[in-house]
Amino acid sequence: MDPIAPSPAAVSGGLRPHRPLPAYYGDEVEHRRFLQRIFDDTAVDYDRVEGVLALGSGRWYRRQALARAGLGSGMQVLDVGCGTGLLTREALALVGPAGEVVGVDPSPGMMGKARLQGARLLVGRAEAIPLPDASVDFLCMGYALRHIDDVDTTFAEFRRVLRPGGRLLVLEITRPAGALGQVLLKAYMRGVVPALARLVARRRDTALLWRYYWDTIEACISPAEVLAALARAGLAEARREVSLGIFSEYVARRPAA
Repeated sequence: MDPIAPSPAAVSGGLRPHRPLPAYYGDEVEHRRFLQRIFDDTAVDYDRVEGVLALGSGRWYRRQALARAGLGSGMQVLDVGCGTGLLTREALALVGPAGEVVGVDPSPGMMGKARLQGARLLVGRAEAIPLPDASVDFLCMGYALRHIDDVDTTFAEFRRVLRPGGRLLVLEITRPAGALGQVLLKAYMRGVVPALARLVARRRDTALLWRYYWDTIEACISPAEVLAALARAGLAEARREVSLGIFSEYVARRPAA
């Protein structure tokens, strides 16, 4: 296999999920403040606009992806970057009353809008998960990889909290391989979705959030780099499944021994 070329997102001691975006923030301190503010402020609109973005198919897809990755009845689950609980809700349905689901997110505003019964929600970051070692059977992250600080540290945390043999699923939107697909997706996500957000949203910054959403997709590290980072963290059998050319499902497991 050819070596992966150094990424503009690479930093000393870790790997950023995407190159810096100076249109939104200056340095990494401002980056974290920007994310905290915009997610807290737009939480009231998030689920409504996400429904527009996914054309109503998001709930069905999330549940199917979790099931494909091996989530089942009775499991102990951690949803990292749970936000308003869109993925958490589907995990709860799959594990049933014998299972347990914990959601972790740095935005109290987003979690405050989660309409969940049966899940435990904790304020925390992917790079420092507030759970003990080897405490969950399954870990998921839905469309939040682009918003973390350090991919390597995050994946090391994933391995730490997973029990031996435990599985993980990271969902992301990835740039299409073809130029035409990229142009069409960019027009939809950076043009159409923000325009619709302005019509249905209560918060002025909601359109800005969805423009930022596309810009992080466009600037994100490659799928090969994500898979390499999973392997560096000691997670086995890492692979990527793709739906409709843009929906990436990264799956891996903590080795049993």
